[in-house]
Amino acid sequence: MMTENLTLVTTKDNVQIAVWEIFDSEKTYRFSDGSANKGQNIFLTHGTFSDKKTCLRIAEYLAGLGHHCYIMEWRGHGASSVPKDKFNFETVATYDFAATFDYLLNELKLSNFHCVTHSGGGACLTVFLIQNPHYIDKINSVSMFACQVYGAIVSPKNYFKITAAKLFTRIFGYIPAKKLNMGPINESHHTMSQWYEWNLRKNFHSHFIKQSDIDVNGVKESAFDKHNQQKKMTGVESNDYFDYRKYMPTISVPTYAISAKGDKFISPTQGCQLLFNDFDNSTNVFREYSLSNGDLDDYSHSRILNSRPAAKEIWPTVAAWIDKHAN
Repeated sequence: MMTENLTLVTTKDNVQIAVWEIFDSEKTYRFSDGSANKGQNIFLTHGTFSDKKTCLRIAEYLAGLGHHCYIMEWRGHGASSVPKDKFNFETVATYDFAATFDYLLNELKLSNFHCVTHSGGGACLTVFLIQNPHYIDKINSVSMFACQVYGAIVSPKNYFKITAAKLFTRIFGYIPAKKLNMGPINESHHTMSQWYEWNLRKNFHSHFIKQSDIDVNGVKESAFDKHNQQKKMTGVESNDYFDYRKYMPTISVPTYAISAKGDKFISPTQGCQLLFNDFDNSTNVFREYSLSNGDLDDYSHSRILNSRPAAKEIWPTVAAWIDKHAN
């Protein structure tokens, strides 16, 4: 029987983050119990405009195979609380991921797990692991659906679209995702502005961490002080700002990156490939799904994860990647 349990974990900046436990009680046991069951622990998360529903179907599929799944919903999304302060991708990575990983590893005592992300969820995971390199060896594998950070502008048309979207959200304050059928969550200009800037400037720079905030153990705790963040988040480019892209090769986790040929704007294949190449790991695998490659669909940004064709031909490859890198 498929079971869902909700736990709220508290971040350092006092936001409640929803973590959904998904498992089939007839097919799985907690990996931390030390059973001989092959079931693995799997962390999943969504991107912008989304909530747990984006990951739920694949989580139920993996749970049906005997795995134990945990879906994290970003702040302001789904069952997570709406923060008083504005937030962006980096906020989610710095606080929401930190609280969730602490819960999984220190409260539930999971020794390791796999990650499955969609879109911005993969960007946030990348930021988090660079900030916290001591967690890298706790992750057995990553499956990254439709993720790019600084490679959306593959044509003049895309440049115009991003520039127009930036202007629109600045004027109106948010993207009306519900009305545009983009997803259940409207995103604010502040949240989206970081994505616009990364792509328009073609970089992966922090909005509040400076190069001087980093040492051999990762980003110093002092860099996350709320008062310092507010002073630093001026939106002004600085040569001292921390560049996540330079540190991506340190993420040695086997990564399976998936792109969709029909995803022409948010995460075009060229952009996904650019991000993938910067991880610089010979064990990683990149795969574009398209009709021309003999697949069932060219897919879109959402259908690459949630659709019947994806369930038929892509989900089993994710399960195989997890099995290949199982503990």
